[in-house]
Amino acid sequence: MTVEKMSSAQTMNFQAEVKQLLHLMIHSLYSNREIFLRELVSNASDACDKLRFEALENAGLFESDSELKIRVELDKAARTLTISDNGIGMNRDEVVTNLGTIAKSGTKEFFGKLTGDQKKDAHLIGQFGVGFYSAFIVADKVTVRTRRAGLAAADGVRWECAMTGDTAGEYTVEAIDKADRGTEITLHLREDQDDLLSSWKLRSIIQKYSDHILQPIVMKKEQWDEEKKEQVVTDELETVNKANALWARAKSDISDEEYTEFYKHVAHDYEEPLAWTHSKVEGRHEYTQLLYVPGHAPFDMWDRQARHGVKLYVRRVFIMDDAEKLMPLYLRFVRGVVDSNDLPLNVSREILQESKDIDTLRAGCTKKVLGLLEDLAENNKDKYTTFWKEFGQVLKEGVGEDHSNKDKIAGLLRFASTQADTAEEIVSLADYIGRMKEGQEKIYYVTADTFNAARNSPHLEIFRKKGIEVLLLSNRVDEWVVGHLTEFDGKQLASVAKGGLDLGALEDEAEKAAVEKETGELKDLLDKMKASLEGRVKEVRVTHRLTDSPACLVADEHDMGMNLARLMKAAGQNAPLSKPILEINPSHPVVLRLKYEDAQFADWAAVLFDQALLAEGGTLDDPASFVKRINQLMLAMNGA
Repeated sequence: MTVEKMSSAQTMNFQAEVKQLLHLMIHSLYSNREIFLRELVSNASDACDKLRFEALENAGLFESDSELKIRVELDKAARTLTISDNGIGMNRDEVVTNLGTIAKSGTKEFFGKLTGDQKKDAHLIGQFGVGFYSAFIVADKVTVRTRRAGLAAADGVRWECAMTGDTAGEYTVEAIDKADRGTEITLHLREDQDDLLSSWKLRSIIQKYSDHILQPIVMKKEQWDEEKKEQVVTDELETVNKANALWARAKSDISDEEYTEFYKHVAHDYEEPLAWTHSKVEGRHEYTQLLYVPGHAPFDMWDRQARHGVKLYVRRVFIMDDAEKLMPLYLRFVRGVVDSNDLPLNVSREILQESKDIDTLRAGCTKKVLGLLEDLAENNKDKYTTFWKEFGQVLKEGVGEDHSNKDKIAGLLRFASTQADTAEEIVSLADYIGRMKEGQEKIYYVTADTFNAARNSPHLEIFRKKGIEVLLLSNRVDEWVVGHLTEFDGKQLASVAKGGLDLGALEDEAEKAAVEKETGELKDLLDKMKASLEGRVKEVRVTHRLTDSPACLVADEHDMGMNLARLMKAAGQNAPLSKPILEINPSHPVVLRLKYEDAQFADWAAVLFDQALLAEGGTLDDPASFVKRINQLMLAMNGA
C-alpha cells in the first residue's frame, strides 16, 4: 500500500491478517512474553546493519554519527519502555507498509495452518517472524517515531496504535520533526507488567536473549545513593551486552545457551535448533560459518521462491539478508551467518551471481551441513529421525540438483520398505544393501501415488514370496530421486514395475523354464488378447512376478514409468506417449478361463486390463464402461 505524504494525522485500520495475528500473539505467546524485547532489539540491530551497508556507497547517511547503537530506557512514572536505534529508519510509505500490513509470501498458508491450540499456534507464529507486533504482548499502546537516514528532519513520521477501547486495531500516521535518524519505539505497558519497569529485569532479559547482538545495547547506569539508601539512575550510559560477533569468538568460549539464543535471533524462531556447525576456514579463502538446522520445518518450506535464511557478512560488516547463493535450494531450511574476509564490502547481489569466491563459500557451507547431517545420522539417530520427518522430502531434491554431492545425499536418504511394511521412512540404502539376499545384485523399488498403493502393488508378489526387500516410494519427489539416482555403492536401483523381471541369481532355472513353456502354450491367447486390446497395450506376455493377481501392467525398459507419467499430467505437463505391457499370471483362474472364452472374450480382456490399471494406481479413461462390463460378466456367470 502506498500513501501520499500528508502533514496532518491520518487514521487507518490494520490489515485483517494483522488483527488476527495480534489477537493470537497476545493470547498464545503471553507465557513467553520476554521475547518482545528480543524481537525489538533484533529489529533495531537489523536497522543498524542496513544503514552500515547502504552507507558503503553513501557515507552521508551517517549524518556525522557513525557510532551505531541501540538504547533501552524506562520511565517508571509514565509506565513506558523505549527501545531506540540510530539505524536506517523509515519514511512514511515504509511505516505504513511495515507496520500496517503483512506483505509476506505464504501469509495465506500460514493462517490456514493456525489451529486455535495456543501451544501449536505459538510455534507457528514464531516461524512467521512477528518482530514488531510482539510489542503488543506487554503494551496496550505503542508509539513509533522514525526518520529515514538521509531525509530532512521534517520528514520524520509518528505512528501510534492502542489496542484498547472502540478504536482497537486502528492506527494513526502523521508527519513530525525528528532531528536524529533512526527509530524509537515506546511501549505503554499494561497494568500487569510492573516487573518490566525494573532496570535489573530489563538487563537480565537483554543478557539472556540479546547478548550476541553486534551493536552495543546501552542503558543509563544505576548506582547506589547512600543518602537516599536506594539505586538511582545517572546520566551515564553503559553497555549491557557483550556487543561482539558471536561467530568470531572461539567455540570453547561459547555456551550451548549462547548458540541457541543466537539462532533464535538470526532465524526469528521461538524454538531451539536441532543442531549447528561452527567453523573457521583458513587458507586461500578465509571465512567463518555458523550454520543451524532448525528443529521444525518453516510453513513456507515448499515455496522454492522463498528467500534463504543465511546472512552474509564481510569482515563482520552486514552485507545482506538471505544470500541465496550461499546455500543450494535443497538446503533452503538452513539458517545462520557466513562472514568472509575476502569479498569486497560493496558486494552486490549481481556481483554474487558471478563471484567464484561465493562458489567457494557455497561449496564449503554445503559440505559442512551435509557433514553435520551425516554425524547426526550416525551418532544421534533420534535427532536424525526428527530431521528427516521435517526436511527429508526437501533433501531428496539434492540428488538431482547437486551432482558433486549426490553420493553423500544418497547416503542420507531414508525410505519405507517391505521390511517393516509401514509408512515410516527409516531405511537407508546402506541398510538395504546390508540386508540383501545372497546373489541379489539390485536395489528394488516400487513407486506409487500413495503408500498403500505401493505396499499392495501386485508387482511385489514374487518379491514377498521370495523374501526380497523392496523400497516403497510414494512421495512425489521420489520419482525425481530414482530418475537421477541410478546406483548406490555399486548396486543398481531397479523398478519392479519396469521392463522384464530379472532376479538374476535369485531366480531358479525351473521358474525360467516354466515361463518359457507357458509362453509357448499360451501363444494363441497372448496374441488374441493383444489384438483385443489393440491401441491400449504394447505387448501381452506371461510373467512369474504374480502369485495372487491375474495381471499387472509394466512399463517397457526405456519408457517412462506410469506413475511418473501421471505426475507429469497432474502438473499440466505433456508426458511422452507410451503403451504399457500387460503381464498375465498363467496359473490364475481368470486367465485360465480366458483360454476357453469366446463369446465375451473382449469384455474379459478389457476388464483384466482395467483391473491391472487400477491396481497400480491409474485412473480409468471410461469408468462407466468398466462398471457395465463387470455387471454383464457377473450376470452371465450366474446364468442370468
